[in-house]
Amino acid sequence: MPKEEINNLALRRTLYFPSGEIYASAPSGFWEFGPIGEAIRRKIVAVWRKELVEREGMIEIGGSQILPEDVFKASGHLESFNDPIVQCKKCHSLFRADKLIAEKVDGIVPESLATTELDKLIDEHKVQCPKCRGKNFEEVRKFNMMMGLQIGATGDQPAYLRPETCQSIFCDFRRLYKSSRQELPLGIAQAGKSFRNEIAPRNTLLRQREFGQMEIEVFFNPDKINDVAHFEDVKDYKLNLMLLKTGKLGKVSCSDAAKKKIVSGKLVAYYLARVQQLYEKLGIPLEKMRFRELDNDERAFYAKETWDFEVETDLGWVELMACNHRTDYDLKGHAKQSKQDLSVTEEGKKFVPHIFELSAGIDRAFYVILDLSFRKEKRGKEERIYLKLPAAIAPYLSGVFPLVKKDGLLEKAEEIAQTLREHQFDVFFDEKGSIGKRYARVDEIGVPYAITVDYDTMKDSTVTLRERDSMDQKRIAIEKLPETLWLLSLEKKTFKEL
Repeated sequence: MPKEEINNLALRRTLYFPSGEIYASAPSGFWEFGPIGEAIRRKIVAVWRKELVEREGMIEIGGSQILPEDVFKASGHLESFNDPIVQCKKCHSLFRADKLIAEKVDGIVPESLATTELDKLIDEHKVQCPKCRGKNFEEVRKFNMMMGLQIGATGDQPAYLRPETCQSIFCDFRRLYKSSRQELPLGIAQAGKSFRNEIAPRNTLLRQREFGQMEIEVFFNPDKINDVAHFEDVKDYKLNLMLLKTGKLGKVSCSDAAKKKIVSGKLVAYYLARVQQLYEKLGIPLEKMRFRELDNDERAFYAKETWDFEVETDLGWVELMACNHRTDYDLKGHAKQSKQDLSVTEEGKKFVPHIFELSAGIDRAFYVILDLSFRKEKRGKEERIYLKLPAAIAPYLSGVFPLVKKDGLLEKAEEIAQTLREHQFDVFFDEKGSIGKRYARVDEIGVPYAITVDYDTMKDSTVTLRERDSMDQKRIAIEKLPETLWLLSLEKKTFKEL
């Protein structure tokens, strides 16, 4: 199974591994990222920043991970941020009730269903405990997932670890709007850690208690939801939409999605297009993507409209981004709680901006990209494993290897590696083991190219450039390496065209 093989590769190459694993007391749902994993993860964020934040002229902040209790009173999290949980009477294990039922019926069960409704479904479908196979459960109850803490020596300042990165954006909106000197729509972005007290963390990076988010909040005038500057760029672009009324996946142009009121306006269609294009850049095939429209009982408590961006994996469809029309819920809530005016005045009209949110998981994207890029193939008697990662998110663009460590080859390889680093390329240097094993090592972590310095290099100043996916090799002059790698990394040339 790819899931086990991905986890095996992750542990073997320290892409990710359990936090505090040397201690038996370490809680689940927390993960560490090793050098290779963190490099890939960092580059996923870099592509998001380039393709969405910078491309759309947004601004980015770095907010605190700890916020006062009043923030979450205003946001509704203290009252509404709950998961339904159920406990097995036999082994006392706790589970998410909606997920437990969903696995039994092989479908979607809204977490917002009343606890009595969830109890009925458990009885109706004869749901069993996954651990002990028991059939008797306590009544379903609601569990708040916020992680609280006390600040100060006296502990009289209640606060919480943020469950999402967006609340500081909402709290900072008035200051950021004034200092940015921009009119609406204004996109404000943030990437960082969030924390949720998950009941049953599972599937490694897909359900964690500490996780990475990259969120964008687009503040806009609701009267101008169809006034979008660059809509012409995407009007004919097809979105993969799974509509609530049909339950089927179809391709709909951005223009039609807005015109037929499938989405609430052109602004929503525009950003859905940019999201789909972003994940294409991250190497996810279009046929594996969909935006699934959520019903009232599936949407978050603050959302008027939600499109979950999902990707098909070995584990089924996995949500990577929630695209929420939050209306003016957040700014009105914070204005009331803080007693501050968070409205704006544009063109002589005073109003509270609406918000369209693009809330993405960093670690989830990382896992899904690993799932879809994982390759295993037979080459004669040998089995080959490699990650088919796009160059933009590979941990290194190239490996640099001396064929042997004598006769000046080691020194020449080190010189080439340093030159490439000075040209801002990420390179991995390895001098140990056979050249075949060194190729296998970089293939496993998704490095697209490998440069080998051999005896011919010392004669004619050329090296062997090897492509990961095809394993084809070409001789390239050392002086042309920076330009060649630049052309390949930006997909301005294919390896065959060299």
